[in-house]
Formats: sequence, structure tokens, C-alpha cells
Amino acid sequence: MTVGYFSPLPPARSGVADYSAELLRALTPLGSVRVNARDAAAGIDVPLYHLGNNRLHGEIYGHALKTPGVAVLHDAVLHHFFLGGENEREYLAEFVYNYGHWSEDLARELWRRRSRSAADPEYFRYPMIKRVAERSRAVIVHNPRAAALVHEHVRGVTVHEIPHLFALPADLPSRSDVIRWRAGLGIASHTFLVGVFGHLRESKRLLALLRAFHRVRRAADIVLLVAGDFVSSDLARAAEPMLANVAGIVRIGYLNERDFWLCASAVDACINLRYPMAGETSGIAIRLMGLGKAVLVSAGEETSRFPEAACVRVDPGHAEEDMLAEYLMWLARCPDDARAIGQRAAEHIREHHAPARVAGLYWRALTDCYHRGKS
Repeated sequence: MTVGYFSPLPPARSGVADYSAELLRALTPLGSVRVNARDAAAGIDVPLYHLGNNRLHGEIYGHALKTPGVAVLHDAVLHHFFLGGENEREYLAEFVYNYGHWSEDLARELWRRRSRSAADPEYFRYPMIKRVAERSRAVIVHNPRAAALVHEHVRGVTVHEIPHLFALPADLPSRSDVIRWRAGLGIASHTFLVGVFGHLRESKRLLALLRAFHRVRRAADIVLLVAGDFVSSDLARAAEPMLANVAGIVRIGYLNERDFWLCASAVDACINLRYPMAGETSGIAIRLMGLGKAVLVSAGEETSRFPEAACVRVDPGHAEEDMLAEYLMWLARCPDDARAIGQRAAEHIREHHAPARVAGLYWRALTDCYHRGKS
């Protein structure tokens, strides 16, 4: 069996690209894999398509429709993918294909006010995944919510829920590297350092986090690291007064892999919230948990596979900011509790998300697809 492997790969600035590179390394010993072949059909038995919610995946999405294979939905809401690449006529046609002719007026309204789509929950209620789920021979997802969304759009489709892969880099920064990095920023060893990482967009709840942090900062020895580029200029403008020249906040832009692991190793906890949620499993959350860090996540089906004692769940909605402030205060004042949560997180991630285990589950799903195609 020859697997066709279609995905963005580094140096693309994409979490899917980083994930795909690690998975590719784990899959290669299991059998024949051809990477990003020009023709998705030539000499390939089962194509594997990695799909995400941005235009990096445009050509791959086209291959997935033309030559059906196994689709990996890293985002189970592809609505913004279509908003970013289609003209109005094509967008309306895709929306109607998913939700019926009755929905055309709604689609026109959503297209008209698409500038709000990054933060408006209504856009997340319409994943627009029917076509690719229908065409695929099987679909791979990383959490129960994503699986449910696929089944809601296409009954009877084969769905495999496979944990998001976690792999430590070969050159993980040393303890002395971490101490020097913190000292260079004036962060004492006893100061509780909490970080938020990745592309900064409205759904990551940065403004709520900043408001909660300013409340906690007055009563605890805590520093916030905000690392990543803003995706939204509106969010950047709104956050600027709470970020610029503010004591206790360290602002860093995009991190390459080496610097990401250094910063991730240096923090004591990570904030990784999502609302509206889009059926995705955060690679950043998996990485930080695998490193043994306490991670604060939004409560939902997307995070339901994590053991209760291995993370800190924050309820989306009106209570979010107060819960954030209370949890940050607790962790900053009780760092031993944070370390215990991180230790349980690392145990869970290294058992269930290890590269060899995840690659084996992928290969089993691909083999099942291959044999069903032969029967």
C-alpha cells in the first residue's frame, strides 16, 4: 500500500505544518509514503489530506474532492476557509449545498457582514464540511466534537477519532538555557510565568485574559508572556492599550520552533482558550501539556478527553473572566499545584499522544480504507 501525503509542511507558519512534519516522521517507517505528489491518483493507493481553516489548504482541498481519500479535519469548521477564498456566488452555492435552499438568504447576510466572522459565534454554527465529508472514503478527527460535526453533516461516513500527536524535539532547551532566558527578561525564578502562544485571533480570548491578568497582577507575583503575531488588526488595536509598556507583560512576536520550545519550557502555565470553538484540538495545548505544564483550556467536547486533574477548564461565557482571574491567582500562589497538574498532563499526553501510537492508529485507518476499496 502506498499512501499519498498531502499537507503544508515547514517552513509554512502553520500549526498543521508542524504537526504534519512530526506525523510524517512517525508514519514513514510503517510503509510507503509519497509526499505532496503532483497527481493525487498516480501510483497512490490511499491519499491522506490534511485540511485546515485557511487558504494554505486550498489546493489540497481540491485534490480531496477530485481524488477521494482520507481527510484529516484539523478544524471541523471550514466556514472561514470558504469566506477567505470564494467570491459571493461560489460562497452562496457552497452554503446552500450544505444547508439547503432555504438558507440562501442567511448565506447572503453572512457574506455581507463577513468582516465580523472571526468573533461572531454564528459563523461557527455552520461548519460547511458536507462536501468533503461526503466525498472522502474516511475522515480523521482529533476529538469527539469534531466527530459529531462530521456525522451531523453526513450520516454513515466512516470517522476515526485519533489523538493529536505529541513529539518532543531532539534538542529540547536545557534547564540552564531556560534560567538564562528568564533572567535576561528580569523574571525571577520564584515569579509565576504564564504564557499565551500562537496566532492571536479573537477566538483565543486575549482581551478577557488581559483584563483578568491586570486584576491578578495587583495581588500576586505573576508575569504574562504574550507570544505570537496578531491575525486581526482590529484585535491588535483593541489590545494595544493593555499590552504596550505594561509592567508584568512580556510581548514577543512570531516564534520559530527553537524559540517556541525555549519559551514553552520557561513558562509555569499556559492559557489556551477558544471561543467560539471550532471542533479543533490545539497543538499548542498538547505541546505544553506534554512538557508538563498546567494548561487552562475552554470547557467543551473539544477538550473532554483530557482527564479532569490534568488541566484547568474555564467555562466560556459570562463567568469566563472571573474564572480566569481566580485560577491565575490560585496557580500563582500555589505553584506546587500547578506542577502537579502539569505532571498529570504529561503522563496522559505521553501515554495517549505518543508518535508511535498515533502513527499506528493512522496506518490502521489507512489500511482499513485500502482494504474496503479492494472489496
